Amino acid sequence: MDINYFNYDLPENLIAQTPIENRSESKLLVMDRKTGELEDKTFKDILSYFNKGDVLVLNDTKVLPARIFGKKEETGAHIELLLLKEIESDTWECLSRPFKRLKVGTKITFSNDLSATVLEKKEEGLVNVKFSYNGIFIEQIEKIGLMPLPPYIHKSLKDQSRYQTVYAKYLGSAAAPTAGLHFTNELIKSLKEKGVEIEYVTLHVGLGTFRPVSENDITKHHMHSERYIMTKEVADRLNKAKEEKRKIYAVGTTSTRTLESIMNKYHKFTECNETTDIYIYPGYKFLAIDGLITNFHLPKSTLLMLVSAFSTRENILNAYKHAIENNYRFFSFGDAMFIK
Repeated sequence: MDINYFNYDLPENLIAQTPIENRSESKLLVMDRKTGELEDKTFKDILSYFNKGDVLVLNDTKVLPARIFGKKEETGAHIELLLLKEIESDTWECLSRPFKRLKVGTKITFSNDLSATVLEKKEEGLVNVKFSYNGIFIEQIEKIGLMPLPPYIHKSLKDQSRYQTVYAKYLGSAAAPTAGLHFTNELIKSLKEKGVEIEYVTLHVGLGTFRPVSENDITKHHMHSERYIMTKEVADRLNKAKEEKRKIYAVGTTSTRTLESIMNKYHKFTECNETTDIYIYPGYKFLAIDGLITNFHLPKSTLLMLVSAFSTRENILNAYKHAIENNYRFFSFGDAMFIK
């Protein structure tokens, strides 16, 4: 399957550079996954599409201010690290820049209270580093770190909380689960009052978010693994919803990948604290979800392939064409799509 099947042309002015003032006032493009029929709505209108007993699953990961800047001890050269995941206590896999300036044993100083030593150089700019610090590690990172905004966002973020969902809880992501950025506490409350069951899983977004597909044949692409967690209580309630044939809707591709990973492996929902490198593209048979709330994704991305698998490539690209013609905002701070 050729990567160019998942390409489209996007005017640069439609790449959202800043979040809209009120989260739930984003545009919402509603699409019937079978027919491709489209409706133009506002995100808060999503309330009208849910019925009592429906289940909405959100990813409650919290973004770490994971971009940190330091200097090589020997030369003073500037080094940037993006923390991706903790491998063991105080040892992290990081994306580094410039990669060529680092070697095993290089020491990088970030502040008077935080430094790191390179333990291993890997491929694609990845390094494993061991941190040394005074006090509490996460507090040191929060003092100096910046939100890891995607490279297509060129404006600085005035309010760092706008790159977090309102329900973010467990620190560990290198990027936000952006479909969830449209929800307000008021909208979640309204959904609950309508009888919609709100459930939370955790998937800490990692390197896969930053890595484009480099293979022409998409089936040869390899996804990097990301950690996910589901509690027994959530698993039990989701299994009950399945048994009662109630609909399960995922908020975002991260929630989708968590739910589908578990169903693929265990054929039911179960308590988990594992990693997944599940790669979903057309031809995949969905086992867990009945609907998907998501943003508009980059051309040739694994996320565009996932939503194409949930409907069809033709339906999705037609929806994207409609969104472009109607000035929807794209990517992380952009508008939303509800595939039902």
